[in-house]
Amino acid sequence: VMSYEDYEKAVKNPEDKTISEIALTTDGEKDFGFGMPRTFLNTDTLCDHKRKYVMGNWSPDGRYFVATLSDQREVQDLWVINSIAKPRPTLETYKYQMPGEAGSPIVHLYLFDLENAGKRKEIRVDCFKDQTINLASRPDKERRGLTRNSIWLGDNQTFYLTRVSRDMKRVDICSYTIGEDSVKAIIEERLNTSMETRPLAMTDNGKELIHWSERDGWAHLYLYDAQGNLKNRITKGPWHVDAIVDVDSKNRVVYFKANAREKGDTTPYYEHLYRVNLDGSGLKLITPGDYFHLVSMDKSMRYIVDNYSRVNTIPATALYDNQGNRLMTLEESDFSQLFMAGYKFPEPFSVKAADGVTDLYGVMYKPFDFDSTKVYPVINYVYPGPQQEGTFFRYIPMNPRTDRLAQAGFVVVCMGHRGGHPSRSKWYHNYGYGNLRDYPMADHKVAIEQLCARYKFMDINRVGIHGHSGGGFMSTAAMLLYPDFFKVAVSCAGNHDNNIYNRWWGEKHHGVKEITDDMGNISFDIRIPTNQELARNLKGHLLLIHGDIDNNVHPANTIVVVDELIKAGKRFDMLIVPGKRHHFDDYNEYYYWRMVDYFSEYLRGERETGADIKDLKLGNWFQGYQ
Repeated sequence: VMSYEDYEKAVKNPEDKTISEIALTTDGEKDFGFGMPRTFLNTDTLCDHKRKYVMGNWSPDGRYFVATLSDQREVQDLWVINSIAKPRPTLETYKYQMPGEAGSPIVHLYLFDLENAGKRKEIRVDCFKDQTINLASRPDKERRGLTRNSIWLGDNQTFYLTRVSRDMKRVDICSYTIGEDSVKAIIEERLNTSMETRPLAMTDNGKELIHWSERDGWAHLYLYDAQGNLKNRITKGPWHVDAIVDVDSKNRVVYFKANAREKGDTTPYYEHLYRVNLDGSGLKLITPGDYFHLVSMDKSMRYIVDNYSRVNTIPATALYDNQGNRLMTLEESDFSQLFMAGYKFPEPFSVKAADGVTDLYGVMYKPFDFDSTKVYPVINYVYPGPQQEGTFFRYIPMNPRTDRLAQAGFVVVCMGHRGGHPSRSKWYHNYGYGNLRDYPMADHKVAIEQLCARYKFMDINRVGIHGHSGGGFMSTAAMLLYPDFFKVAVSCAGNHDNNIYNRWWGEKHHGVKEITDDMGNISFDIRIPTNQELARNLKGHLLLIHGDIDNNVHPANTIVVVDELIKAGKRFDMLIVPGKRHHFDDYNEYYYWRMVDYFSEYLRGERETGADIKDLKLGNWFQGYQ
């Protein structure tokens, strides 16, 4: 470990001979040691690629350092083979726990005292089997950008952390005071579904905590004293607080991002910056306007830079003060050459969900040479969430999956669905809890039916679907659940069997059952519906794409679907991308044109038969975007 000052000197000048180090531990072993791969820290000149970087928090006075140690020895191994490695294929082994499996990582918490020869003490944190913990921290504003190690949230004697049960239905906010043997739970949250969490915040005097919670069905802020006694709720209403931006302790004001509050917004997803007094009074909108606002505050909390846009507007940037007064326009993007080249904005829309009540919001992408007298095939770009939906409501550069795909002669639509986004109500977000496969499908089918009835240029008899990762899973599921509606799918890197995807994803979003036997032993059970179970339903055309060394969504997720399709006697297509992980990186152009070919052949009746993809000769102008 290095002191703050030595670390900063090392970053600026790795040859500085005055830098001192202290070896704090020598007892680490394979899969049970401090740190993470050095590549997470872009200062390799400081070490020789042999040391590892430890995540932890300093006490404000720099005397103590608290860090976690994860024992992964019981986590099972998983493997991928790099078939194009030179001079021979190589095996890659890594730790990977799947839903319901025993052998979880065990997290230990240690406190180091640098004024006592770096002596360490293990702090007891045990409460839930296979729990996770997250240390609460605050940025060091005086050293912003110089170190990844933060200051712990608290004073020189006390810090805080969040403890979460494996089923994520129980969350404790805990405190620890120097000299004690274990942490103390001071705020307890309990729900019958998995819970979202956000970082804690604290007033400068260390006397009050600001806690984010969805306990009333909406995400809001609550003020507690340092012992965990509720003083008052800070925000309330049928809208969503996304995150705390900063706390002005002197004036007792908290600044935060939120959405779904402003009645004039065309979608509930537009984020704004607000301020409110800690007693809940004086709530004020700082960044107005029917836009998505990406904001940043200076460290004095006097000024705000607001980058605002919608999918159908030119992005601009303005400067505000902390009372919401617009001081000046800083800049506006220049789209003149983009428009000269024929670019046209996509179009937002809204429809009803399959329940006929819930509003869904989406975006439509058309060919730039769109002709309203023609009838176009429809492609639904999808991502199921539930941590986010696949629809962008702020302006982003052209995407090969949406507006660029539309230029091949399609109307591309993407929209939300019940269960797909945490930034609406808790009910909306948890709609798919307990059914991680089927929940988004009906909403998308009904949404497309509404759009095709509304717009005569959309052909309801020629509907395709496409997605990556969760979207790869969802697009294949749609083909198998509604085989007469969705005619073609291009499904990339799909987690088709969430029973063999990572533990966190399946157990959080589907739900896991904690079982205690007569001897008091605890185990976990989960059964998630899979795509291969429905392989016999395939009627249309399905192209499955996967990177062969994908260590996020393992290629087995696609192979098990292939196995069942073969057993069911189904024709399908498959592309393995060699040497690629979850994203295809420099294969973007090849993948894009294969996708265009596939949808063109089966939705437009236009088939390319030559071996050469002639469009690739134009150059990889979109290389690197994913």
